[in-house]
Amino acid sequence: MSAIEEKSVHLGISKDQLMENAGLTLARALKLQVGGSAGLKVLILVGPGNNGSDGLVMARYLAKWGAKVTVYLTARRPEIDLKLISALEYGVTSISSNDDPDFSKLYLSLKDCRLVVDSILGTGASRPLEGRLKDIAITINHWRLRGSENQIVSVDLPTGVNPDSGEADSVCLDVDCTFSLGFPKAGLFQFPGADYRGKLSVLDIGIPGDALDGTDIGLELLSPKWVGKTLPNRPINSHKGTYGHTLIVAGSKNYIGAAYLSAQAAVRTGSGLVTVASPECIYPILASKLTEAIHIPLPDNVQGGISPEAVDFIRPNLNQYTALALGCGLGTSDGTREFVQKLFCERPGLDIPLVLDADGLNNICRVDRWWEYLPSNTILTPHPGEMSRLSGVPVVSILDDKVDFTQARANYWKKIVILKGAHTIISAPDSNTFVSPFANPAMSSGGTGDVLTGIIASLISQGLSGGLAASCGVYIHGQAGTLVADQFGNAGLTATDITNELPKIIKSLKSIAYSSDVSKKLG
Repeated sequence: MSAIEEKSVHLGISKDQLMENAGLTLARALKLQVGGSAGLKVLILVGPGNNGSDGLVMARYLAKWGAKVTVYLTARRPEIDLKLISALEYGVTSISSNDDPDFSKLYLSLKDCRLVVDSILGTGASRPLEGRLKDIAITINHWRLRGSENQIVSVDLPTGVNPDSGEADSVCLDVDCTFSLGFPKAGLFQFPGADYRGKLSVLDIGIPGDALDGTDIGLELLSPKWVGKTLPNRPINSHKGTYGHTLIVAGSKNYIGAAYLSAQAAVRTGSGLVTVASPECIYPILASKLTEAIHIPLPDNVQGGISPEAVDFIRPNLNQYTALALGCGLGTSDGTREFVQKLFCERPGLDIPLVLDADGLNNICRVDRWWEYLPSNTILTPHPGEMSRLSGVPVVSILDDKVDFTQARANYWKKIVILKGAHTIISAPDSNTFVSPFANPAMSSGGTGDVLTGIIASLISQGLSGGLAASCGVYIHGQAGTLVADQFGNAGLTATDITNELPKIIKSLKSIAYSSDVSKKLG
């Protein structure tokens, strides 16, 4: 952000203009959020730097629109503070923490307001909170613990959250909503920082598009407009062959549902044809549930998994398919492990896009330098436990900086890597890394990962590259989970609930992209 702001100055947009833009945009967003500003009682906590100045500009506009605004100066401001002077001219009340040694004025202001704005520290803060700022944060947190229903909104990021790493101070402010200025900050998507930010909105503050040229931005947030524009087209003169043929190798006696979920997700995402290759012992059950899919019963072993002989049913016919998804519910019996290793390692060099998930990962990771045997266009979809088994690194170390870890593994393995979880990370070798905006506890249930595998494989079959399919698939999956959670709450969601929503989500994303294009043309 510092580099982008400097580039904006060179392009003719001063830092003061960006500050004015930020304050106005913040005031508008706040007004919209609460349904109007007339008579609204707002307390704005103002810090010593630019974040505090943004808050003062916001205070001026809110007061101009009829709000009753108090600014609480948490630290020393410039001796001649033009932003404060301008706010006072519009009737804003000012309280300095220097005149409030016991924080009694702060307590009274907190009790008297409807909305609190945290405009104390922004992207320039990286040190622990100390002195008066720490005491102020403790005071606000105590006030929150007493059961206040007043909302706290943060400007750019909650005070106490590191903007890069997501580390959180022991007295970090826990807010209801964060308005991130210009672009979202990486620390808002890493834990524990993500726990403190509340609902996130990103506000346009008028940064010129050219200000991004030459900046080293390697991390991007997935957006509905980008996904909608990236999804494959469906021409009216198409047929089922236009949209590919997805092969799902999945399932075992104990995990019949995994094969069903991944295949059904591939169907509901739009693959022209879907074939399910599963152990013969579960074939009758799958065939009765998956009426739209083609079925290949495979030789099974005594544990109800796929036997090594099944390789002869799969490998010779791979050229019939446009994508292969392998691993969902396979199990880890000796015979199944031998099947997976034989398929990829006995004669390396398979040339088919591969989505490797779950027990596909758990079975292949026992092979020394396993990644060298997989197709070049492979997508790995581990959760943190599977990532630990693949890499030999403890889960706690992976989660300590999951963005950098995922990027490093994608580059080392030369594979696309999806690290699943809250704010899923998608990284391709020597390419930008994407972050999912979704963190949904409702999706912490069995089978949701199988659905993701089917979605991604289906998108590849329809013509997307592995990297685009991975990113779009993660977004569609997360959006579907959010839609279901909005209806039923954050417990009790099933993987089938997500699958049922997929066509609606895809339709809505394409509508968003279309509306955006129409607006640009009309503009």
